Amino acid sequence: MRVFKFGGASVKDAEGIKNVYDVLQQVGYEDVILVVSAMGKTTNALEVVIKNYFEKSAELNSSVQEIKKYHNQILLDLFDDEKHAVFAAVNEQFLELEYFLAHNKSPNYNFVYDQVVSFGELISTNILSHYMNFRGIQTQWLDVRNFIKTNANYRDAEVDWETTQQNISKNVPRKQLNITQGFLGADENNFTTTLGREGSDYTAGIFAYCLNAESVTIWKDVPGVMNADPRYFENASLLNQISYREAIELAFYGATVIHPKTLQPLQKKEIPLYVKSFINPLLKGTCVSKGVDLEPQYPCFIVKREQLLISLSSIDFSFIMEENISEIFGLFHEFKIKVNLIQNSAISFSVCVEDKFGNFNELNAILSKKFKVDYSENVTLYTIRHFTENAAQTVEENKEVLLKQVSRETMQIVTKELN
Repeated sequence: MRVFKFGGASVKDAEGIKNVYDVLQQVGYEDVILVVSAMGKTTNALEVVIKNYFEKSAELNSSVQEIKKYHNQILLDLFDDEKHAVFAAVNEQFLELEYFLAHNKSPNYNFVYDQVVSFGELISTNILSHYMNFRGIQTQWLDVRNFIKTNANYRDAEVDWETTQQNISKNVPRKQLNITQGFLGADENNFTTTLGREGSDYTAGIFAYCLNAESVTIWKDVPGVMNADPRYFENASLLNQISYREAIELAFYGATVIHPKTLQPLQKKEIPLYVKSFINPLLKGTCVSKGVDLEPQYPCFIVKREQLLISLSSIDFSFIMEENISEIFGLFHEFKIKVNLIQNSAISFSVCVEDKFGNFNELNAILSKKFKVDYSENVTLYTIRHFTENAAQTVEENKEVLLKQVSRETMQIVTKELN
């Protein structure tokens, strides 16, 4: 069996749904399971619903109706007859959403989040399944919550592998096209859970592992994995092959390749993962598998913008020792500040961090009581895997280098644009 994953961008409108049909016609669909995300920006729209549920009840209904209108337009663009069963099926799912919002008693934000956002995937797969049947490809729609079982850690649930393995290996039909939802699972009480960051890719990895799949293919709007983001580098090139280890290294430094939790189950059974273009599905794309780290051997560039470079030094010129560093990292964790680079000397300690939640000012007030704190805002962190001198020069050109760190395979450079 092969596992295909289609993300929100690939099914954002009627043309996207039609293109999934065209892709399957070209690459085959027998003995395939499709793992599909919510359409377009539906998850973001459902997050607005959740916010209104807790904070702006007067706007709750209108935010639900906006999502309903978006999906209804896609249905009208796909199906000639408004009496088609899919209209009633999708309407029923919106009625379920509205019923939950009207009758839920739990004040737990994370619980509510998972119950609400799950409708994005449930609706998208319902529409896709009906459309495939409409076009002559018979499908089996699977509710992923009957297969992937997790604990009750809502928004970042951990998979119960033993139960999930039994459910999938025994109950997923073979020799046909199956369609199911990414990102979702269910706890022991059958409440919906979500699998956290890159959850849909992870879902594909879970099914592949449990089914001993031939391969996993993630379909994107790019030809495969590039050695750099084309938005920042003019001559970005396609990587034909990446090893599991290299892909995990790139992800660690912030590349949007494949999340390590997706790769881990695949690596255990040496199941290859392909990243291919849903625009040109017959192109080879990129293969992530056991083997050479990179082919071809290009430097790989990872860019993280809007970073904060913080330098701490001891006020009395004493050494910054393990207990100081431990305390500092404890504060970073408490204030949800992600550390992307570390450099220290006897009396100073520098970190490049991401202040995603805007907590630095509060943290700075605490740090300043014990340390001299200097910082630079809006810096950029470049990471170069398999760096060369030319690669470093490309990054440093027309920039002020604030910090540089070099290891055997990796160079990291913190820069500020020159005015």
